Amino acid sequence: QVPLVESGGGLVQAGDTLRLSCAASGHTFSTYSMAWFRQAPGKEREFVASITWSGDIIYYGESVKGRFFISRDNAKNTVYLQMNSLKPEDTAVYYCGAARYLSRWSRDFGSWGQGTQVTVSS
Repeated sequence: QVPLVESGGGLVQAGDTLRLSCAASGHTFSTYSMAWFRQAPGKEREFVASITWSGDIIYYGESVKGRFFISRDNAKNTVYLQMNSLKPEDTAVYYCGAARYLSRWSRDFGSWGQGTQVTVSS
């Protein structure tokens, strides 16, 4: 288990940008693949992006490809999600997760943060 804390969410307008951060505790962050998922009210948790421990392989969900970018700084134990050209349909609670291997499936992630709300108005 890796304690995770997300931050950076907020209320923005369509077309705006936001950068989410997920800070991890402990000394093993650099050994984990990390991911962002999101969940809108009444919907299942949706894959957004994931990145290997070294950052050499990245996956994106189809709905965010070309607009969102995941990155990590192992020296700071932090993973980021840069969100550009935000749309109202991006409104959700965004969660970061940690896993031992790169995945697009939430079931593979054993550690989760508490989430940060992103609301995009039209």
